[in-house]
Amino acid sequence: MNELISKPELCIECMKCERNCPNNTIQVIDGVPVFCMHCNPIKAPCLNICPEDAIIEIDGAIIIKQELCIGCGQCRDACPIGAIIVTESGYANKCDLCYKHTEKVCVSNCPSGALISDSKELTSEKQKKVVNDLARLKDILK
Repeated sequence: MNELISKPELCIECMKCERNCPNNTIQVIDGVPVFCMHCNPIKAPCLNICPEDAIIEIDGAIIIKQELCIGCGQCRDACPIGAIIVTESGYANKCDLCYKHTEKVCVSNCPSGALISDSKELTSEKQKKVVNDLARLKDILK
């Protein structure tokens, strides 16, 4: 699955993700990296409101096909987290999970690990914590 996960507790506000994003569509606000969440296509407000079908899903990434975009801004207005911008040239733009690149540029430039590209790592950490907590509880109850 193609995904981008934020771990804001690790963000050091170096802004390298912002500066290196090829689409200029990630922002760090109060220590939290903010970017498109790539909603499920069935529920993605931007994809479902676009009058030109310029927004599509490719391998888990919700992307804007610039050649079809008319710059109406409806996707920008529909986005619940404000992750879509309309550029000076009049076209909508957003994170595309670097689907044309071999790796996610923001992830490879993040020195603190605040951005990761696989939720399995995050899930694994949470599962280990739960197992450790349950093991301690089990020892207490013996």
